[in-house]
Amino acid sequence: MTAPAPYPLRRDTSHKMIGGVCAGIARRYGLSRSGLRLAFVISCILPGPQIVAYLLLWVLIPADRGF
Repeated sequence: MTAPAPYPLRRDTSHKMIGGVCAGIARRYGLSRSGLRLAFVISCILPGPQIVAYLLLWVLIPADRGF
């Protein structure tokens, strides 16, 4: 049995750069915001739907409400 996550998956609007998606994912899983953002930017060099996925997550993940 795993321990519950400290935060629900929400866009982090207080630490956002664009939409708060990377900051929200980093907060949810206990990762570095800067590290996750850097990994996303580097992944954009590779072929794939990274930007489309980011836009979808921006729409699908609700914004936080003062967490």
